[in-house]
Amino acid sequence: MNRYKNIPILKNSRGREYYKGTKYPDIPLSENDIYVITVFGDRLDVLAQQYYGDSSLYWIISSANPSLSFNSLYIPLGTQLRIPNNVSNVLAAYKTLNS
Repeated sequence: MNRYKNIPILKNSRGREYYKGTKYPDIPLSENDIYVITVFGDRLDVLAQQYYGDSSLYWIISSANPSLSFNSLYIPLGTQLRIPNNVSNVLAAYKTLNS
């Protein structure tokens, strides 16, 4: 999924293009969420591929775990992660926020 597909591209006073600020939805806890403890080799994109079938959805796992650095795919070993299982709801909320 290209999450920037519907985000407007703006230009600054020098003519440089940039994406309008992207908004991310709050992801409520669910009894269907999956919890994992990270091991060597785990990265957010790898986990997104494993659980969602799409590595580009790594930002959902990142958003659901606010203690992580949002601009990194790497996770410290032994970190407990919440992996939201309601992906379609998260994507719908993302689309609504950024329309």
